[in-house]
Amino acid sequence: MITAVILAGGLGTRLRSVVPDLPKPMAPVSGRPFLEHQLDYWMKYGVSHFVLSVCYRYQAIIDHFGNNYKGADLEYVIEKTPLGTGGGLLLAAEKISKFEPFLLLNGDTYFAIDLKALIDFAHLHDTDWCFSLFHTDQEDRYLGIDISEQGIITSFKLSANRPKRLANGGVYLVNPRALNYKKYLPGDKVSLEDDIFPTSLAIGQRFMGLEFQGAFIDIGVPEDYYRASDILAK
Repeated sequence: MITAVILAGGLGTRLRSVVPDLPKPMAPVSGRPFLEHQLDYWMKYGVSHFVLSVCYRYQAIIDHFGNNYKGADLEYVIEKTPLGTGGGLLLAAEKISKFEPFLLLNGDTYFAIDLKALIDFAHLHDTDWCFSLFHTDQEDRYLGIDISEQGIITSFKLSANRPKRLANGGVYLVNPRALNYKKYLPGDKVSLEDDIFPTSLAIGQRFMGLEFQGAFIDIGVPEDYYRASDILAK
């Protein structure tokens, strides 16, 4: 059984002009909350346990889904004050196995990857963090990364001479041992991207990434939110 942690506590300030009264994961897409599309996709791959880290207007999520969605178990950790992506992960990690890798997802992105391929790649290379990557030309929106031909992530800043731009797709397979160090603790306000990733890389944790060609959408800004229905329909 695969468990997925979904980071769903963001304030959604950039999207609030078009979805003013809901947390981002509840933004309607094709007549359904965006989060339903996410859950449906991962349940097809056998994910049957979800832990949602929630904060902003979290009651809308809990009231809609409860503790069961189409047979999948849902649990919640509630950030009383916003703790950032890393803080949300640290809270949620207390609810899951300390011995089995888990899937980590952003509540405002949808990336149609092959989960089995990601798991097999992570297992083969004994990764601490295995990223799902996509190709992008939007330099101002998505930060590229440096990655070797073998898939080893060496930096979270793209070198100027890199002709191919790979970016983080917000879907990760995480080995629980990656969270064993004590620099950051549950309840800390911390960023996954700015704090946990760089610190973990610096102490020698193994980061690798695999590129996927599947549909990707980030509903964090209005122009992409309006595109979400067409992307998901494909």
